[in-house]
Amino acid sequence: MKYPLWIALAVAGLLGLMGSVFVVREDQVGLVLNLGRVARTDIGPGLHFKVPLVETARVFDRRFSLIDFSPERYLTSERKDVSVDFVAVGYIDDVRAFYRATGGDESAAADRLAPIIKDSLRNEINARTLTQLVSGDRSGVIQRQLEGINRGALTLGMRIVDIRLKQIDLPTDSDVIKQVYDRMRAERKQVASALRAEGEEQARTVRAQADRDQAVIVAEAERDAQRLRGEGDAEAARLYAQAAAADPAFYAFYRSLEAYRRAFADGQGVVVLDRNDPFLQYLKSDR
Repeated sequence: MKYPLWIALAVAGLLGLMGSVFVVREDQVGLVLNLGRVARTDIGPGLHFKVPLVETARVFDRRFSLIDFSPERYLTSERKDVSVDFVAVGYIDDVRAFYRATGGDESAAADRLAPIIKDSLRNEINARTLTQLVSGDRSGVIQRQLEGINRGALTLGMRIVDIRLKQIDLPTDSDVIKQVYDRMRAERKQVASALRAEGEEQARTVRAQADRDQAVIVAEAERDAQRLRGEGDAEAARLYAQAAAADPAFYAFYRSLEAYRRAFADGQGVVVLDRNDPFLQYLKSDR
């Protein structure tokens, strides 16, 4: 089955037309190569034409993109080892320079940017202590070096607008973690010692107050006891005097019996007296 010549020509023309047209979106930039050499650059959005088989179109994304890097180890001003993980935010600024430097390969661009950014950050991190790096203004670390980083990125046709420090770690194979833990332990011990000293001071205050209260209570009790004993003795003396006034003979007899009881209370007492001693008069007679 034979086709008319015009159909073959139409198909060939259609294929040629398709090979000579390319589209650049709003967020892209185009570049045309003529036999491998850059012919036209910075082609904006829209429908564009090129010579089939001779020219090749390349389209690149001009939007902001995140360029991730592997963590890098640095030394702080205290000579402490830290691992810094960061990401760069950038875009293609000059598509001709970008293609000539990287061949249009974005991974190659990231590899070329890595030493530029890492070396710039090293200068800033080396001038800071670990505390300043962790708790300080991280944006200040970046802003001071961004201009120098962009001078290097310009050779790659790129512009870096920001660099974010994602994480700052202490490498597990260094002595920094041990030093940090030792410092934390020392600080906790210092706080514990201060709390113990404060507790001991409060305990001494409480004990001193308790001792004072005890002394006051004992003194008041002794005072009351002496007063009661005095009142009891006075009452006893009054009763004795009253009894003696009522019957002096009986009172004398009763007092003598009390004296005998005390003298011979243990059953072993021996008293040597004259037989006519008044002490023994009630042993002889009740008068």
